[in-house]
Amino acid sequence: MQNKTNKKQSKTFTNKKINSLPKLPKSMMRNNRRQRLPAVKPNDIIPVLQKDTVRAVFLGGVEEVGRNMTAVEFNDDIFVIDSGFMFEDEDKPGVDYILPNTEYLEDRKEKVKAMIVTHAHLDHIGAIPFILERIGNPPIYANELTAIMIKKRHSEFPHLPNPDIRIVHGGETVQIGSLPVTFFDTTHTIPDSMGIIIKTPFGGVTVTGDIKLDHKDGQVMDEEKEHFNVFKKEKILLLMMDSTNAWKPGWSIPEWKVFETFDKILEETPGRLIIGTFASHLERVIHIIEKAEELGKKVIIEGRSMKNNLAIAQELGYLKVKKNTLITAEHAEEYPDNRLLILSTGAQGEEFAALTRIANKTHKYLKLKPTDTIALSSSVIPGNEIAVQRLRDMLARQCRHIITYQTSDVHASGHGNAEEGKWIISQIKPKFFVPHHGFYFMLQANADNAESVGVKPENIRIPDNGTIVEIRNKGTEIIKLEEKAPHKLRIVEGLNVKDIQEIVINDRKALAQDGMFVIVTTVNMRTGRLRKSPDIISRGFIYLRESRELLDQTRLIAKRIVERAFSRSRNVDIDKLKAELTREISKFLLQQTHKSPIVIPVIVGV
Repeated sequence: MQNKTNKKQSKTFTNKKINSLPKLPKSMMRNNRRQRLPAVKPNDIIPVLQKDTVRAVFLGGVEEVGRNMTAVEFNDDIFVIDSGFMFEDEDKPGVDYILPNTEYLEDRKEKVKAMIVTHAHLDHIGAIPFILERIGNPPIYANELTAIMIKKRHSEFPHLPNPDIRIVHGGETVQIGSLPVTFFDTTHTIPDSMGIIIKTPFGGVTVTGDIKLDHKDGQVMDEEKEHFNVFKKEKILLLMMDSTNAWKPGWSIPEWKVFETFDKILEETPGRLIIGTFASHLERVIHIIEKAEELGKKVIIEGRSMKNNLAIAQELGYLKVKKNTLITAEHAEEYPDNRLLILSTGAQGEEFAALTRIANKTHKYLKLKPTDTIALSSSVIPGNEIAVQRLRDMLARQCRHIITYQTSDVHASGHGNAEEGKWIISQIKPKFFVPHHGFYFMLQANADNAESVGVKPENIRIPDNGTIVEIRNKGTEIIKLEEKAPHKLRIVEGLNVKDIQEIVINDRKALAQDGMFVIVTTVNMRTGRLRKSPDIISRGFIYLRESRELLDQTRLIAKRIVERAFSRSRNVDIDKLKAELTREISKFLLQQTHKSPIVIPVIVGV
């Protein structure tokens, strides 16, 4: 623990201090030993699912934005909806991806009849290669673009069997297990997004996926109304709905508004135009490319993920441009600036992304010019504020024309605001409502929206990760179980998938904050005396050359403790000796430096 009390820094070191170290409060001590974990309690015993009961299990995507996964269970059938991951965050250093916990499904894999994927964003498909085999390799149902992107991602894992992917379309109904499932088209930032209706005998269970509405000044477009006509003949028992922007009042900016903004920018920009955006905003990128071609511009695509996505879009016919419209960066200088458009990933300031390399002058072919115009077509993801600000500063030093979502409609979220959510709920008319996809305050806002349009408050439940909700008594009663499905975080580190170990994460945080301090003592096992002065290795704690006095006093502490232990008996308990070294050296270093490095004692017997 970081010492925050006011202490005078000691100026001198004496043997007297070493032999009579003051006892510090326990609150100031860091125990650097591997701590004994509390006894493992057995998992809550989840009640057996009763016949004709609808169960929804929230395995990820609540209490957070990302790693979306929900399971719907009815009798002998389990339907898994989406399988996404989250990227690492600063609270979990060294973690590549964070996955949903699928232990509940692994224990019931014989019941898993299908995985249904609503759209092709990584927070909905990213975890598939890591978990599909664990849950029995069920068939995957998805729209065409989503299916190809799943296959593309799976190809990066050649050791895995090919997934059984079955392409479905909006308006289609497919029998899966004992129940029919209907798919309906939805609006998001990527084509082929869809919602689903699992038809139980007591009514449909609907999941919207990520969703917004095309509208004009709050008037929903006819095409959107057509999508939701399916609910005119459906009795909906339960609606589970995206909550990401449910807390924002009014209506979101429709994507067509962003299209209009970029049309104007493309027409009026006098020099080179550089647009930074997400590769996943595929509809936006496609529109920009087609408009650029219409204006006689050449387009350079930078960023592997964007190139991959556009190749798939061309294969499916979503992107239709002439062959010579797309050029590579090495040919940029062959065209006048006013005929060049550069589309790049990296608007979040990612260290190795294309736009960052352009901004920090490490890109091989593209160098910024004062006459360039740069449009950052994305909002700032929470946690990326510093990286985005650093990117903007680098860009501003080289060109003055920078457009952001704060100054122009160059970005629109793929998630609808409160009024869109209310309209959707009013069309679906569910009896029961459970919000998901978002932090708790987002879920609460979505629950309030549902109540405002007629869903009874007693028919609404707000889940946490692991929550199990059941609809019992032939669809008349909703229950939130006290028992939870396993929900401890699962992570990907390198090639390994494992449950997160808090003690390991805590050690990484300690290393990042105060560093490490290794002291190596070499003991003559016959005499019990040290063969030489202890060696010290330190990383991220102090600069050794400037801390000679501190190091000398630390060596004396180690020498005294080791020789005292061996003077009592030649059969020294080495583990206890290491524990004492750790405790006393940690205490001394904290007292002298107000820092708590991880102390690692090494005892070598010769």
